Amino acid sequence: MNSFNRKALEVLREWRTSDIRKPLILRGARQVGKTTLVKDFAKEFDVFLHLNLEKEEDRLLFEKYHDVHELIRAIFLFKNKVYTQKNVLLFIDEIQNSTKAVAILRYFYEEANFIHVITAGSLLETLMDLRRVSFPVGRVEYLALRPCSFLEFMGAMNNFDLPYIENIDVENVQHNRIMRCFRDYTLCGGMPAAIVQYLKNMDILSVAPIYESLLDSYKDDVEKYTASQTIIKVIRAILTSGWQCAAETISFEGFAGTKYKSREMSEAFQTISKAMLLELVYPSSNVVLPTMPNMRKHPKLLWLDTGLVNYASGIQQDVFSVDSITDVWRGRIAEHIVGQEILTLSDSVSQKRQYWRCDKIGSEAEVDFVYTYKGLLIPVEVKSGHNAKLKSLHSFMDSTPHDVAIRVWSQPFSIDTVKTQKGKTFRLLNIPFYYVGVLPKLLDKVI
Repeated sequence: MNSFNRKALEVLREWRTSDIRKPLILRGARQVGKTTLVKDFAKEFDVFLHLNLEKEEDRLLFEKYHDVHELIRAIFLFKNKVYTQKNVLLFIDEIQNSTKAVAILRYFYEEANFIHVITAGSLLETLMDLRRVSFPVGRVEYLALRPCSFLEFMGAMNNFDLPYIENIDVENVQHNRIMRCFRDYTLCGGMPAAIVQYLKNMDILSVAPIYESLLDSYKDDVEKYTASQTIIKVIRAILTSGWQCAAETISFEGFAGTKYKSREMSEAFQTISKAMLLELVYPSSNVVLPTMPNMRKHPKLLWLDTGLVNYASGIQQDVFSVDSITDVWRGRIAEHIVGQEILTLSDSVSQKRQYWRCDKIGSEAEVDFVYTYKGLLIPVEVKSGHNAKLKSLHSFMDSTPHDVAIRVWSQPFSIDTVKTQKGKTFRLLNIPFYYVGVLPKLLDKVI
């Protein structure tokens, strides 16, 4: 597969030069580009040692050598490389296949930190749970790799509007052109293989085999998720019917018309979440930090990629045909892609999204997302229309001590001064979809 620049490359470069560098565990769903990323990064090293522990001969190295220095020399010999301690990258792929490889990571950190070590694996957390293996605490660090952001999509296109977005300097004459590009991104999604195929001739139909392959691979992996035959069946049901429930608040009992009970469905969802294929986003009623998700409330279902949602749900034509993506699927696709963009703002494995729901009896006020910025909890609504219609946003702002709210829409950037019915004045930042990926920088500029 052709490669293109990922933001995570900069993170890897910072990790490389860190004084406290530890072996890096690269986390992400299958086919988000983990191996491609590491191979691109490896071009900056003199020696690249790549082991794939799905291969028995690679895996046996960790069974035979228990001393880390002997292991390193054996790897050099195995790969027919001259031993050196300078500018070396060791990539251990599919590390979940060897408990010995996981265990020896601590000694790379403690005794052989001259070698830069990156590991990755498919279904890493689910398989580690099954085999009761954990990474050495305090001796490794983690990096999440997610589907490509809109900025990375623009970079893959070599789009000359990209610097204007990054510098928050888009002129009105550029706006419609960039929004058409964002619609293309929403249609295609952020899976690297899908982007590469789509950009060949800008034909979404040509990407169908890629989507089919991805969906099939996720279903084929089900037996690896759990030892329970019942939960395997439930997971298959979710991976078959759950895409149509994207950006919806869901109930576990009888989810998507299935016959399964709440406990079975909850366990299945948690298992798929560990594989980073989806996230159950729970509401919070807090308007200040710290914010706690209310796990007793119904969660919102967000999948890893909007392009896969479009394909699996059969709504690609709807996305392609509309002038504004807020008009598709009662606004759910617009909300889903904004949630996907918000997640790309962090490379933390533990990063979770939240939405806000008022906890007052009789109130139905709900805000699509809340975003933490410099100690403030910023409400984010994905909606077109006049400010007076943003009743839930007004309800949030009446309760919070700050004066900044965000509405994501299809129009150019603007700032309104708005007064709630209770008389509080706040600034409403009306940001186009393409600015979600630079939200921290935009807030730095405005606040």
